[in-house]
Amino acid sequence: MIIVKRKTPTTNYLRADPMTNFWKGKRVLVTGADGFIGSHLVEELAKRGAKVKAFVFYNSFDRWGWLDYTPQGLLKHIDIFPGDIRDNERTREAVRDQDIVFHLASLIAIPYSYHAPQSYVDTNIKGALNILRACREFKIEHFIHTSTSEVYGTALHIPIDETHPLQPQSPYSATKIGADMLAESFFHSFNTPVTIVRPFNTYGPRQSIRAVIPTIITQLLSGTKRLKLGALHPTRDFNFVLDTVAGFISLAETAATVGKTVNIGSGREISIGDLVKLLTRLVGTKAEIICEQRRLRPKQSEVNRLLCNAQRARKLAGWLPKYTLEEGLKITTEGYRDNLKLFRPQTYVL
Repeated sequence: MIIVKRKTPTTNYLRADPMTNFWKGKRVLVTGADGFIGSHLVEELAKRGAKVKAFVFYNSFDRWGWLDYTPQGLLKHIDIFPGDIRDNERTREAVRDQDIVFHLASLIAIPYSYHAPQSYVDTNIKGALNILRACREFKIEHFIHTSTSEVYGTALHIPIDETHPLQPQSPYSATKIGADMLAESFFHSFNTPVTIVRPFNTYGPRQSIRAVIPTIITQLLSGTKRLKLGALHPTRDFNFVLDTVAGFISLAETAATVGKTVNIGSGREISIGDLVKLLTRLVGTKAEIICEQRRLRPKQSEVNRLLCNAQRARKLAGWLPKYTLEEGLKITTEGYRDNLKLFRPQTYVL
């Protein structure tokens, strides 16, 4: 048996905010705690004095996702709870005795949703139903449900506010719309204190290279001269992960967000083509762009434009992003540079 020692990736980009009285001693459950945004959220809540239960996906390898790399000094304040959001009884056990629940567990890869839509229904819709029922049963103080800007589809008006029509342009977005509607229904039907948080395109260290920014960065850092991408014309509103986490926390701290859907985004729009130019300057290398057919979404499924109106988040919770795109991309690039061996830049996976 070969035992591989896990090296802790560099995390000196994190800003430790002061402890707040609101979170001191709060019992907080985070589902999807082993993932990209979830792991950052867990660590920030622990820094603020919360008693965090981290619901991670059970697996036979005894891995906790990105929480494998959380510093021991912080990890000792986090209760790791392995399970599966699709299992009702395990979900009930996770929610029991908690004050606040952040629900982030979800299948998120859009390309894979074309091939395995049933998996997305089981995880994103049935999983949401399991945790909503548990939150109702145990009378949770506040339930923060994670949506996505993908539910809006291609923008019909700019910037996109929370009144924008929902357009299911992929099986993934359809299941997220379904989960959002379930969460909203529990607020109206059972007075469950639900807030729906709708992040736009979050990026930062730890993100899967299935996402466009890590795809570009890791390929460039690997020294490739042929940068393999999908469509270059779509625009996105990219928000740095620590700003997204701050948004989640701000919205959870106020009762004014209960029963509301709230966008979290930077309010800046950039095309994928212009993003490539920006990242090539940051990395300090050049590469020929190759558009691969397999990386393209079906024509009617592509979301061509996203730009966030986050005025509601500012009005209700005083949230504003702190990082510019250039600042966030610099931090993100260094994070991948320090940990490039954890990824497979030249391998395309759904």
